[in-house]
Amino acid sequence: MNFPLHPETPPQGISILELFGGEAARPRLAESQRRLQQLARAEGLPLNDRSMTYNSRLAQELGSWATSAGHGRQFHDAVFHAYFVKGQNIYETAVLADLAKEAGLDSAAAVQVIATRSWKDSVDREWAACWNAGITSVPTFEAGGRIVVGAQPYEELARLVEAAGARKRREREK
Repeated sequence: MNFPLHPETPPQGISILELFGGEAARPRLAESQRRLQQLARAEGLPLNDRSMTYNSRLAQELGSWATSAGHGRQFHDAVFHAYFVKGQNIYETAVLADLAKEAGLDSAAAVQVIATRSWKDSVDREWAACWNAGITSVPTFEAGGRIVVGAQPYEELARLVEAAGARKRREREK
């Protein structure tokens, strides 16, 4: 589901330092990036330090279109790599068209989807569903009507799903 993370971000992007409070935030951001890098390495995920954040709205609209065309996973993986590894502006039509092509989609059709905003209403509905469900950040995990916000340790996620009625595999096999 699409979530509006910093939808106020201008098309040209904004520095992460500016987004999170300027120079005073530098030590906290450095620690957060260090921790995130460590977690990504542990999971085998490519991740570079980013100095900018970009508006993801058009990428979300194009992602909905890509999913409807059976290429959602490929497109989302390409966007992840462009944004978190290469630091590309995923609001730019040319970048998105290249990512669509990389995902096996027609780049001219992708440009048309962006130009007409033909998936805008779909993303609007998903954003509204997030707000109505009380989602305020990513990641958010939901099970059994409860939500847990933010990156959480395994134990916290296990408590969430167990409270929703899930049982450990060993218990199911008995």
